[in-house]
Amino acid sequence: MKIKLFGSAFITFLLILIALLLYYQFLTNPSINENVPLPQNLHPVVQENKDILIQQAADKGIRVMVTDGFRSFQEQDQLYEKGRSSEGQIVTHAKGGESYHNFGLAVDFALLNGQGKAIWDTAYDGNRNGKSDWIEVVSIAKDLGFEWGGDWKQFKDYPHLEMRFGLTINELQRGKRPPGDSLTASQE
Repeated sequence: MKIKLFGSAFITFLLILIALLLYYQFLTNPSINENVPLPQNLHPVVQENKDILIQQAADKGIRVMVTDGFRSFQEQDQLYEKGRSSEGQIVTHAKGGESYHNFGLAVDFALLNGQGKAIWDTAYDGNRNGKSDWIEVVSIAKDLGFEWGGDWKQFKDYPHLEMRFGLTINELQRGKRPPGDSLTASQE
């Protein structure tokens, strides 16, 4: 009798455990909602603030170049493979559909030195005011509402700026879009 009771309790435990694991898998790896169109370029607010960032940095004598903005899922997957199945260093931990770039909500930047060459030197002081140009740009970006990848606790992504509009990647994958997105009106 004890063996039967133990056996059915164990089976019940296993079924509950499997259900919890499936639920966790569903929450952490949602499929893309194919009924909601994906953005094809930067969100208008991100685009506008990117342009303001470049201008405000220029006003301080800092030349900023946006090196990347909207990225398709395929482009994201190719970037993800760098340092893994293709040559180069790992530059992202996000696969296609897991980056704010894929939803038009992120940009990457570099500084331009005196010769017009793109640099990623976070200590560079091209305007010679005794402050890091990189940190000056980040400060401007934060004032405009961007979040900076250099503030992340795990993988520091110093060239990365994003505007989340209070949305998680999971919500974006499920079809939620920020206000002002040209696709938002078609959802309502």
